[in-house]
Amino acid sequence: MGKSKQAVDYFVVDAFTDSPFKGNPAAVCLLEDERDDAWLQSLATEFNISITCYLTRLLPATSPNPKFRLRWFTPVAEFNLCGHATLAASHTLFANGFVESDTIEFETMSGILTARRVVAAAAGEANKDSFLIELNFPRVPITEFNDYVTAAADGDIATISKAFNGAPIVDMRRTTTAEDLFLVLPSGEAVLELEPNFDEISKCPGRGIIVSGAAPSGSGFDFYSRYFCPKYGINEDPVCGSAHCALAPYWSKILGKSDFLAYAASRRSGVLNVRLDEVNERVMLRGNAVTVMKGSVLV
Repeated sequence: MGKSKQAVDYFVVDAFTDSPFKGNPAAVCLLEDERDDAWLQSLATEFNISITCYLTRLLPATSPNPKFRLRWFTPVAEFNLCGHATLAASHTLFANGFVESDTIEFETMSGILTARRVVAAAAGEANKDSFLIELNFPRVPITEFNDYVTAAADGDIATISKAFNGAPIVDMRRTTTAEDLFLVLPSGEAVLELEPNFDEISKCPGRGIIVSGAAPSGSGFDFYSRYFCPKYGINEDPVCGSAHCALAPYWSKILGKSDFLAYAASRRSGVLNVRLDEVNERVMLRGNAVTVMKGSVLV
């Protein structure tokens, strides 16, 4: 008889929020046995939330930091970069004592990513259970406006407009690595009030659609955003961390700054501290996370 598989422990974590049932939920699964891709995808389909991620501990060859392989799956396919699930995975490792270091390295489809535990200033050293996590992610370039509009077919532009019921679009671009559309509306309020047509979004070119607008005066935020990706089984991603790898360089040029407080304007909502490191072409994403569930997968 073959060796029986061990149960897989999992945690469901709400990321980019300090309140349960807000932010973006991710299932974090800790693997000790190798599982094939079909099993990984089946479990992600079973969880049926925006991302299920898988952690496998690796032996660090040269780094003093603990290292894990990290993979992300939507309900229908593997994803190449996910911010909120990386935050959720980091929170799981830090909060449950799976690592002693304040820095974790992840081997991913998007290269080596790092997560750093930052003790909240109000908590001080006396309460290390209260902490933020800072992710070090790659900057995602976007096309210039005229380059995209010139390349896009008239039918594509009409479909994009129809997907959002004719909402006014003041800037239209595309990310050059993730192949997401990048739309800017006249205001953050317009982003908040947007009424997406998911069937039409599925017909649009590219993988998904990032929509953003400048935050209202007095809100305390710099910009609002939402992300839609029905082609990957995610009608609306409640808080898309990786989208901010494109949002940061865009708003840096518009607002003339490198540090932002960003608001994810989905129904669940979320908050991200974002810093653009233009020299090293990196984006730092900082946020809270809350564990809301844990258990074991028995198959």
